Amino acid sequence: LLAAAGVEGITFEEVARRAQASKQTLYRMWATKQEMVVAAIKAGPAASNKPDPINTGSLRGDLLALLDRLEATMEAGSSVSLTILQAGLRDPTLCEHIEDSVGPTGARLTETVLRSAIDRGELPASADPFAFEEVAAAVLVIRKLNGLSTDATYREALVDAVLIPALQSGVSASQHGIFSGRPTPSKSNQNQ
Repeated sequence: LLAAAGVEGITFEEVARRAQASKQTLYRMWATKQEMVVAAIKAGPAASNKPDPINTGSLRGDLLALLDRLEATMEAGSSVSLTILQAGLRDPTLCEHIEDSVGPTGARLTETVLRSAIDRGELPASADPFAFEEVAAAVLVIRKLNGLSTDATYREALVDAVLIPALQSGVSASQHGIFSGRPTPSKSNQNQ
């Protein structure tokens, strides 16, 4: 249902109908639609995720680990993964709930990775997660949609040639990346 209808299309009624169960049974398991969606994600695309924070001891290693996790999540259920990423754009609370429940998805640069890299002197104190949050997941999604490689060699090149230099620049974007859970809306959307 998540793949077919997206997060907006999920209702307790439809899940109960498809599962041939009562809504009361579902409400005993999950108090909110958000909890039900997170449970579906945990059982599907994010089943291999570990809630543990990523800490390999280096910025490069941490970025590769985040991209590996994102790649694994996307491979496990590509249409559902795209739905999840899109839902995160519209619903920051759901995005936070997913990250808190299943662990880092790889779509955003976690505070622990950023802080550790700053503490190790690999990034300036002014490092802005925008570069990772705007580029990493978007590039992987676009390449996957076009049947292009996102293998380990590609991800290493992305980290070494794009992400690390951008993060090391220390330039503040003064806005949030698309997969940050709180992307900066367009001015036309802000006026609505």
